[in-house]
Amino acid sequence: MTRLDAALASRGLARSRTHAATLIAAGLVSVDGRQIVKASTAVSDDAEIVVAETDHYVSRGAHKLVAALDAFDVRVDGRLALDMGASTGGFTQVLRERGARKVLAVDVGHDQLSPTIAADPGVIPVEGFNVRYMTRESLADATRESDAPEVIVGDLSFISLELVLPAVAAVAAPGSDIVVLVKPQFEVGRTAVRGGLVTDPATRADAVGRVVWHGWDAGLGMLGIIASPILGTHGNAEFLVHMAPGRGSNPTEFLHDIERLSLSRK
Repeated sequence: MTRLDAALASRGLARSRTHAATLIAAGLVSVDGRQIVKASTAVSDDAEIVVAETDHYVSRGAHKLVAALDAFDVRVDGRLALDMGASTGGFTQVLRERGARKVLAVDVGHDQLSPTIAADPGVIPVEGFNVRYMTRESLADATRESDAPEVIVGDLSFISLELVLPAVAAVAAPGSDIVVLVKPQFEVGRTAVRGGLVTDPATRADAVGRVVWHGWDAGLGMLGIIASPILGTHGNAEFLVHMAPGRGSNPTEFLHDIERLSLSRK
């Protein structure tokens, strides 16, 4: 048995073990058909190791939004979009490629947005912006855009969506679509996270349930949920939820789907 990062390097699939670790952490490596995100994973000498081809997206997270927009049939073309937690700009890139007339790319951090995305005249980058305290006025002041966003997406870390959804509901335009990535590792208490992972399906389901109920309490109906096609940090299962102001269903109608998807992710 050999460490996966060492196996990649020895087989010529990576320039070095450091490069191998980067590929693994990015979710680009599978062993015998299963995605592996830990460089220390032991693999046999005859294991089939595959490194996925890179693509034009500035982050692998872009594929999460692509899957959600397709699954939920969310129309983006010609609409004003808000990307919460834009980071390097993967979600923003997808929105622009799908025809968003403008994307408000906000993040609490600084100097993260890819230069190619930041250079797009249809992207308005805003750094140091905490969406937890977002209002229509503060968003308009920060972006110089007076219209309310019609498509809102979010990939946020180190904060619970329970704290963010009331602000999202407050700024969303009537008839808007909201797609957020639910990361159970940031929704549960520390005691439920072991080695960075939330492994208990019931805990994952409870985390997702609390998020969508907070959305409901804020006036957001639920329209759908899928499991992210890509595992998150440390191999965490993540979920994409579609909500909307003034339409959609009570989350009770989706409890079976939430439980089923939580059980299906290892």
